[in-house]
This record gives sequence, C-alpha cells and structure tokens, in this order.
Amino acid sequence: MSWASYGAYLLIVVVLVLVPGPDTVVLLRSSVVGGRRAGLATTAGVFTGNAAQGSAAAFGLGVLLAQSQTLFTILRWAGVAYLCVLAFGALRAAVRGDHPSLDGAAPAPGGAAKAFGRGLLSNVTNPKVLILYLSVLPQFLVPGVTGTGDALLLALTVAVLGGAWQVGLVLTVHRARVWFSRRRVRRSGDAVSGVALLGFGAALAAE
Repeated sequence: MSWASYGAYLLIVVVLVLVPGPDTVVLLRSSVVGGRRAGLATTAGVFTGNAAQGSAAAFGLGVLLAQSQTLFTILRWAGVAYLCVLAFGALRAAVRGDHPSLDGAAPAPGGAAKAFGRGLLSNVTNPKVLILYLSVLPQFLVPGVTGTGDALLLALTVAVLGGAWQVGLVLTVHRARVWFSRRRVRRSGDAVSGVALLGFGAALAAE
C-alpha cells in the first residue's frame, strides 16, 4: 500500500471520526457525569470496540456477520435497546435534576469499569460501525497486493484517530468542569443527550 493511498484513506477517516454519533454522545455524558477518569475509561471502551470490529473486518469475519440476517438483526436490536436504556437514564436525570457537585467529587466504586463497559457496548452493539469498515476498507485493498497486515493497519487507524479525538473531547470537558457543574447546564445536557440517543436508536431501528 502506497503512502498516497494511505493519505487518501486518512482524509476519509478524519471526516468520519469528526461526525458525531452514539459513541460521542455517550462519551460526553460520561465525561460530564463521571469526570475525566470516567471519560477516559469510556474512550478506552470505544477504542476496544473499534479495534475489535476493525480486526474482524480485516480478517474477513465481519463479512460473515453482515451476511447473516439473523445475527445482524439481533445485533441491531440489541443496539437499539441499549441506546434506549442510556436515553432513559439521561432523561430521568434531566427531570430529577439531583446532580452532585463535580468539584472534588470522589469517583464511585466501579465507576471506571462501568464507564468502560458503556463505551464498549455503545460501539459493538452498533452494526453501522462494522458496515462502515466493510464499505470503506475494500476500496483501499488491492487483491494480491495488499495483505491482512495492511487491512489491520487501515482498521486500527480508525480506532487510533477516533481515540485521539475522544481524548481531546474528554480533556475539553474537564477544563470546562466549572461551567458543567451548574445545575441548569447539567439538566440541559442530560436532556439533549437523552433526545440524541433516542434519535440514534430510532434511526438504527429504522434500518
């Protein structure tokens, strides 16, 4: 694979990474509610999911899943259900408005593990991520020229760039933690997150 080809791929990946999706909404809410530690743990979960799905696509396993209507449907509805659960939690928090202060708050036990799980599940239960890999990767793979190593490089590039962007989002939220600690801002953020997650769930259900 030439550097020119990889450069063109990078441009596409940057655009895709910057487009907000369910992972972004989950990450931002996790960062606001749980702080920097929870945000970074969520980022690690999303990264792990991206790496796993990208590797599956590189080794050809993703094609099998995409071609299995039963498995694909199960994964799709699992994603819809999970997004609805997250949306309900965000909307309930917006209605109640009983947010603890972010300043000096100690992380809840198991908070990082739960945040990691949220990021991982948000990613792996979204079949659109796998379809993205399956639709973009083949355009840069030449049969008989590029091998599995090149496919893995392309797939993991998405995970790495996505992770870097998400770490930047987490640090940005952390720097603005005083503003986010305001009760009105927290409630508004929860409401927006809940509606956005419901929207993503509805779009996934309509596929």
